[in-house]
Order: sequence, then C-alpha cells, then structure tokens
Amino acid sequence: MGTRRREGPARHPRVRTPPPVIGYRLPSGRGATEQPNAANDSAPLTVEMWVLVVATGVATGLLGAGMMWLLHAVQHVAFSYSHGTFGPAVAHASPHRRLAVLAIAGAVTGPAWYALRRATRGESSDLDDELWTGTGDLSFRRSLGTSVLSEVVVGAGASLGREAAPKLMGGAAGSLLAKWRQLTPAQRRLLVACGGGAGMGAVYNVPLGGALVTAELLYGSLTLPVILPALACSWIATAVSWIYLPTTATYVNVPSYPLRPSLVVFALVAGPLIGLIAVAYIRLIGWVSYHRPSGRWLLVAPLVAFTVLGVVALGYPQLLGNGKDLTRTSLLAIGGGSVALLATLVILKPLMTALCLGSGATGGLFMPSMATGALLGVLGGKMWTQAWPGNAAGAFAVIAAAAMVGASMQAPLAALALMIELTRTTDTLIVPMIAATALATIVARYLDGYSIYSSRLPPRSDSRREEPAATPAGERL
Repeated sequence: MGTRRREGPARHPRVRTPPPVIGYRLPSGRGATEQPNAANDSAPLTVEMWVLVVATGVATGLLGAGMMWLLHAVQHVAFSYSHGTFGPAVAHASPHRRLAVLAIAGAVTGPAWYALRRATRGESSDLDDELWTGTGDLSFRRSLGTSVLSEVVVGAGASLGREAAPKLMGGAAGSLLAKWRQLTPAQRRLLVACGGGAGMGAVYNVPLGGALVTAELLYGSLTLPVILPALACSWIATAVSWIYLPTTATYVNVPSYPLRPSLVVFALVAGPLIGLIAVAYIRLIGWVSYHRPSGRWLLVAPLVAFTVLGVVALGYPQLLGNGKDLTRTSLLAIGGGSVALLATLVILKPLMTALCLGSGATGGLFMPSMATGALLGVLGGKMWTQAWPGNAAGAFAVIAAAAMVGASMQAPLAALALMIELTRTTDTLIVPMIAATALATIVARYLDGYSIYSSRLPPRSDSRREEPAATPAGERL
C-alpha cells in the first residue's frame, strides 16, 4: 500500500497569469512563483501585451528622436550655431541675445500654455499622478502640446531638463495603445510606465537606466513581470532613436578615475550631507509647484521668470539650459573655476530651476539635479583635497552627482545605472558611488520622504485641479 503525501497547511497559492507552458511542478512540490520577484498578478503579460510593449518602444523611440530634433532646432536658431554644443554657443552669444531669446520664449510660451490648458481642460498630461493615484489615462493631444512647448523653452535656455517631453510622450503612446486594445487598468499602467522610462532611456542612450526608471520609480516594483517589459521597451526605444540620436555615451571622454581610499571616505562623509541638501531642494520644488500661477497669471509669469533668468545669466551664462554642459565640465574636471564661483553656481542653479518651474513652465528636473550634484562634488572635492590630496575633481563630481540624483528621485538603483551609462567609464568608482547614493537616499527618505516628483503632486482639494500645470513625463510644474 502506497504512502500518501502529507499535505501542508492550506494557503492561497500564487497563480501566474498566463500560466506557464510546463504545468508540472518540480518533485519538491514548491511552485516557481514562491520566489517573491516572480509573481505579479495585476498586469498579465499576455501575447497581446508583449506586442503592445514592442509597439510602445518603437513609438517612444520615434517620438523621443522627434523631440530632440525640435530641441536642437530651437537651440541652433536661438543662439545661431550649427556645430558644437549648447554650452559654448551660449557663452559666445552676446549677453543681449541671451536675454532677448529668453524673454521672447517667455512671451510666446506663456499664452501658448494658457491656451493649451484651457482647450484641454479636464484632460491629464501628468504621468506621475496618473500612474501613482490614477489609471494611467493620458491625453495624447495635451501631452503632445505640453511636450513641444517644453522643448521650446529648454532650447531657449530655461533651466529645466530636456527628458520630460520624451518621457511624457512615451507614456502617452503607451496610454493610447492601451486604450485602443482595451487593456485592463493594471496593464495600462504598466505599459504607460514602460513608455515613460523608455523615453528617458532613448534620449540619453541609457536603456538600462530607462528600464530602472520604469520599474523603481514609475511603477514601483522590481519583479520580473515588470522588469522584463521595462527592459524590452527601453532597449527598443533606444535603438529606434538612433535614427537621429548618437550611439555614443552622453558624456564622452570622462576618465576612468582610479579608486582610492580617500574617495570612499569622502563618500561616507558627503552622502548624508547631500541627502540634507536634497531635502531642501525637494522642498523648494514642492513649494513653487504648489504656488504655480493659474488662470491669466500664466500669460505673463513665464515672461517674468525667464527675463529674470536672462538677467542673472548676464553674469553666469552657465545657468542656461538643462545643466548638461555644467555636468560635463564637472565630470571632466575642466574649467571648474574658483571656490567662490562654484559656490555661487551651486546656489543659483537650483534657484533658477525652481524659478522656471514655478512660473508654470514645463520641463524636467533630472539633469538640473545631476548638475547641482556634480557642482557640489567639485566644490567639496576642492576642499577635500586640501586635507587629503591625490584625486581629480571629476571623481568627486561623479560620486556627488549620483548621490544627488538618487536622493532627489528616491531611486538609487536607477541613479547608479544612469551615471554609469551616461559616461560608460565611471564604474571604477562604483563602491563610493553606492555608498554616497545609499546614504544620501536614506537620509532624504527618513528625514522627509518626498522626491522631486512626489513633491509636485497636486493636493486633491486644489481648485486648480481642473487646469493642472503638468510637466512632461509626470513632472508637474
């Protein structure tokens, strides 16, 4: 007589949807979905879902390339250059031209935003709010108008990030496809998150970072059913964007800085301090976002804010744009300037970013945050090497930039991946980068808990909810 297998205590098993092709368990009787990251029942990865992930990746790559073409076209016309990069072109432009370009951008885009938001009243273009508290239902026409205006002002020199528009358009493409195929709300949210992260991955040529933005930041889950479509969508979007964008790293020629004990100690000291600075920065962003102009004030607020930025930029042209060139000079340790200049830029860059954002303008915060962190690293490195010499200023910039991004986004894994992919050389500093990023994020999380994205979510009782000043890719102004 055979022995009957003893049944364990009754429980509700995890069931994978759709079920696996091999329907038999191993002899142990344990199910594959007992691994915590293997099951996510809310958004089934059906064949149709995978087809839409591919379609979203292709659409995001094309839209991202289109947004970057628009950005470059505005930059070249505004500052009259055809070769080279934005930073040197701005530096060579006359002070009066810089001021005039910003003033014109504010005078044109203020009324344009006002008209767009009135024409699309009740429609959403806030990716973060829709993913975290809504259904992922984004208005494509409002998202497109918002994205175009965003790239126009960033191209004109506003201190905002260029990644917001492609993030939003990637999310909007996913939302449009999900509505077409009538996906479940959970599947729509996942598809929108995949498009949003892929948009960032495409424009910076950082497919792994884009996937982690999807999973860690936008969707909030690092399970396989999230990571797999996130990776697929991000690499497809990145590859498609190569029809216009370069295949090289965003920051080329960054040295492979050697790892030294002094850098590890610096990371342990700087990490918590950067976390404190990130909290203040996030609070500033939240405050200006809540007090953003609405109604007819939006007609003039961007003009005033951009003109103020133009006046400040008469003495500090480095403040114009998203901060890419500031980060580049910091990572390469070239043209760092005096301690006084660095301290001034560290203060003014986040202030000018908050000013632009608070005016009702649309734009991102990833690159301005990275630029602020890189400047902090160079400034701290100059002082650190007085007591413990032997390291280039760029090494400190790498560590501090990763820490600032991780704490500001509350997404440390994405921040580390983004820094490595943006340079393709800084993995040599991975130990101090992790130390500083983890400590900065821990301090920011336990001290306050907000990020540059969650701090801008609108209050539910806000009467301006009907006319939200939303930024591309969930970056609320």
